[in-house]
Amino acid sequence: MAIRVLIVDDHPIVRVGVRSLITDEEDLHVVAEARDGREAIELYEEHRPDVVVMDVRMPNVDGVRAIRDIVASHPKAQIVALTSYDGYTDIYRAIQAGARGYLLKDTLATTLVDAVRRAAAGERFIPPEIASRLADFITQDELTERETEVLELAALGLRNREIAQTIGRTEETVKVHLKRIMKKLGVGDRTEAVTVALRRGIIHIG
Repeated sequence: MAIRVLIVDDHPIVRVGVRSLITDEEDLHVVAEARDGREAIELYEEHRPDVVVMDVRMPNVDGVRAIRDIVASHPKAQIVALTSYDGYTDIYRAIQAGARGYLLKDTLATTLVDAVRRAAAGERFIPPEIASRLADFITQDELTERETEVLELAALGLRNREIAQTIGRTEETVKVHLKRIMKKLGVGDRTEAVTVALRRGIIHIG
């Protein structure tokens, strides 16, 4: 029997591309396509696909939350995260949520097809370059939820006083958070902290 695949991505052109790759293979079959995480959860329940190819960043419900929700209800769900972002925080979050594989959108077609087949067989598929980024992340001190929030607000250009008002804390508390953030990221100022955090996928803007 053909491996039944659910494609999830908010960009129609990406869904068309992935569908084309999959339908070219005799042993693979696309059963449905979703535009965001919410649709992915609904369509998974309806079709129970063998493999889900899931974008990580999407509006409404993002890929990480969708992965987490699907795996919570269906622990044996096989999900391959597919994204254009290679920040290792994104990789870590997707794997931690339950993804069995992680690929970048510029990956070779044969690699994607291989990942789908291996996921259907219950195997993990994480290319060496992705595994290396994941290993780098694990050796880092992860930012707390509050520190991430402070850094996201700093990335939006808010001053310490404005950040303090937004999170309901004092300006001194914000300064403490920023010092800890810079220490964990190994940087010297908040601008560099924002730059590094964006590159690593710790925070997202837009």
